[in-house]
Amino acid sequence: MTLSSHLQELRRKHETLSEKVETAQRNPGTDDIHLTELKKQKLRLKEEITRLARH
Repeated sequence: MTLSSHLQELRRKHETLSEKVETAQRNPGTDDIHLTELKKQKLRLKEEITRLARH
């Protein structure tokens, strides 16, 4: 897998998590722990994307 395709895949995963977070935030029954975990995953992906994009 090339760096470019890897970054593209990470960005796709980040976008999917963004959609999940937005959906969870709109649902009043969402578990706060679940929402926090989704946000942490999203942040980890963003950090990885930023780190790889600098190379």
